[in-house]
Amino acid sequence: MRTLEHRVESLESLLGQFIVNTDIALRRLESEMQKFREEAEKDRKAFEERLQRYIEESEKDRRAFQDEMRAFKDEMRAFKDEMRAFKDEMRAFKDEMRAFKDEMKEFKDEMLEFKRRQEEENIRKNKEWSALAKKMGTIVEDLIAPALRPTLSKYFQCEVIMEGQRIFRRKNGEDYEIDAIAGCEDKIFMIEARSTPKVEDVKEIKKKSKRFFEFFPEHTGKELIIIFGSIIFPENVIKYATKQGIYVLAWREWQYMDILNFDKVKSK
Repeated sequence: MRTLEHRVESLESLLGQFIVNTDIALRRLESEMQKFREEAEKDRKAFEERLQRYIEESEKDRRAFQDEMRAFKDEMRAFKDEMRAFKDEMRAFKDEMRAFKDEMKEFKDEMLEFKRRQEEENIRKNKEWSALAKKMGTIVEDLIAPALRPTLSKYFQCEVIMEGQRIFRRKNGEDYEIDAIAGCEDKIFMIEARSTPKVEDVKEIKKKSKRFFEFFPEHTGKELIIIFGSIIFPENVIKYATKQGIYVLAWREWQYMDILNFDKVKSK
């Protein structure tokens, strides 16, 4: 009986210790759970605060982005309007340029027609003038003399320092007359003119030139250049004059007085 009581007391003692230990463990667990809950709550609040700040910053960024996009759209709309206006201006400018080109083409055509008519009129006048000069015997005065200075300057780089027409000299009872004469620093030009040039005229002028310095000794030492002038020249006369080293001066296509065989004589 005592053994049974002793065992019961031992069980009760063990049960008491178990209860005490269990209570202590539960209290410790409850304390740890409280700390965990407090830390978890603290972490939750910190997370919520960070999340709230993130949401607020995101909202702020979203609004700023929307404002920027709105401003960008407004700028793009204004740019499109400007581009539309620019295209309209360019279209108008192209139309004006097209009209201007048409006007310029019409003007050029008119000028070409005017130039053609003017050239025809000049040719007609030159022919009439030449016929009148031939009839009046004034070829030198009316045709040759006005062309001398520009022609000599063009072909011989010569600045004319003296010029004369119908130059007459007499020596030892012998007469010597030249239709025109022109002089530069180192060149002297003997110009003879005929209304109807022939090969015989070339021969005569060539022969006459050999006595030039005899009657004009003041030009001795200068290069003597012979020019045969007329209204028009037959081809055979031009060829013969070229062989003799004589330049021929006449109308070129009835447009202007010119030396017709300069390069051929120059290359001899």
